[in-house]
Amino acid sequence: MALTKLLTATAAALDRRFGWDRLPRPLGVVTLVGLRTRLRQENLHDTGAVDSVHPHRNGDRHLRTRTLDGSNNDLGAPTMGMIGARFGRNVPVARTHPEPLPDLLEPNPRLVSRELLTRTEFQPATIVNVLAGAWLQFEVHDWFSHGKNVEEEPFELDLAEDDDWPERPMRIQRTRPDASHPGDDSPPTYVTADSHWWDGSQIYGSDAAFATALRAKEGGKLRLDPDGQLPRDLESLVDLTGVAGNFWLGLALLHTLFTREHNAICERLAQEYPAWSDDALYDRARLINAALMAKIHTVEWTPAIIAHPTTRYAMRANWYGILGRRLNKRLGKRSSNEVLGGIPGSPTDHHGVPYSLTEEFVAVYRMHPLLPDDFTFRSLETDEVLEERTFRELGALHTRARMDELGLPNAFYSLGIAHPGAITLHNYPRFLQHFERPDGTVMDLAATDILRVRERGVPRYNEFRRLFHLKPAASFEELTDDPQWAEELRRVYDDVERVDLMVGLYAEPLPKGFGFSDTAFRVFILMASRRLKSDRFFTRDYNAETYTQAGLDWIDESSMIDVLKRHYPELEPALRGVENAFAPWTRVSG
Repeated sequence: MALTKLLTATAAALDRRFGWDRLPRPLGVVTLVGLRTRLRQENLHDTGAVDSVHPHRNGDRHLRTRTLDGSNNDLGAPTMGMIGARFGRNVPVARTHPEPLPDLLEPNPRLVSRELLTRTEFQPATIVNVLAGAWLQFEVHDWFSHGKNVEEEPFELDLAEDDDWPERPMRIQRTRPDASHPGDDSPPTYVTADSHWWDGSQIYGSDAAFATALRAKEGGKLRLDPDGQLPRDLESLVDLTGVAGNFWLGLALLHTLFTREHNAICERLAQEYPAWSDDALYDRARLINAALMAKIHTVEWTPAIIAHPTTRYAMRANWYGILGRRLNKRLGKRSSNEVLGGIPGSPTDHHGVPYSLTEEFVAVYRMHPLLPDDFTFRSLETDEVLEERTFRELGALHTRARMDELGLPNAFYSLGIAHPGAITLHNYPRFLQHFERPDGTVMDLAATDILRVRERGVPRYNEFRRLFHLKPAASFEELTDDPQWAEELRRVYDDVERVDLMVGLYAEPLPKGFGFSDTAFRVFILMASRRLKSDRFFTRDYNAETYTQAGLDWIDESSMIDVLKRHYPELEPALRGVENAFAPWTRVSG
């Protein structure tokens, strides 16, 4: 205890005095460990259990595989993290009351969208490729869903005279409320429509009918059409008024890739265990595939988008520990200590608070500026331009046509060599400010993002920083190092205390090599490891008995580049010399 207090106090002092990112790497890593320890102690808050959710058990199958609804991950608390469980908090629950109307709508979210977020000129994030942006959306569809919004009593936003929005006032639907909330004066709570676990649900589905329709019913595999693409008949089972309405070419590529990866894992397991049933192969392949995606996100995607030497090392240490992959392999067994051997295989620990994802984690993952408005598709063989398309032409209703025209290798190559947008002010995708969903509704997603964070009681930027043990900005000039932005922020907000969290995250100066803000990173320090540390399939059950040794080897030996080349070997020239699949690929020459 005394050592822990010394570690957290020293880390806080070093971070406050120098900044973790300005310290030599060894000292920077120790500082991050100390910061994470403090955040685990002070920034995990339970919003309470929901009485109406009940886990379902099918014999003892739940002991060795993930359930569709996320139940039975924690066998002592089987409803923890399942569909219908509440989102938690990283700030004290008492501080999460949303502001009353009309304060909640001030400044007008549409004004914030138009004045501070509109993309006037595309600003690229040159350290990563568009595949990195697609990957984030692919993963978010596994993590966060508040379900379909409610149509009754929408928020109404007044519009400026020169605003050409098609209706007046602008209406934004409210988040679906938590039916189990007692209805008293306590802050509102919200429940998830996906499980809180990192379980690959975007691939496997969350309800029995859809999951069954995905399966080939042979060899544990998932269905694919003869051309290697996702089955066309599944489109009739998808509700385009929900999350599926956000589908586009980038997501289709990743869904196809990891469906194929699942099937490859099944083939490997069938070689090792020829007597296994269809269900046994499916269950183990899902475990392995989900863990591989979690590993790719931890040791590849995150270090690509926060490419500071300290964070690159720290994220690998989250998975492999400070001993590293090679030494662990040489020793033949991971250390059970998470600092030495990494979180996989270490004891499960919820750090005193039942596991859930949090509203604050949802809020800081609003990174839509990564998406370009315009795309150029090139030939993998010659690099010549094949097509130029807007994002709208790649959306859910057009995805299959684009994939048929381009072919998946050309599409992957084109996203791999192109840059996404920088996560900054004045770089929000124009098409998302007038987003025409497949069901015909139109929305300004930028204004909606701003309002969603306020509606769910996530504190505004300065208060958020205080609650995460950071110094608040005393002025607009202290918030951003861009004088023009400071003046624009002053014009919109007048008071620096009113700056929205998302706007502050986009405006603040970034640490070296970072694609998103240091304030957002504080949430990731805590929650990126918590998603692994609370999950028994990444901790106590991350072993050969659960995964098989062949499965553990598959995870350990596969990178995103390996997955891409396994299924599309023609990508090899574009990936030659590339260390991280989410960094820009090599342009081919004809």
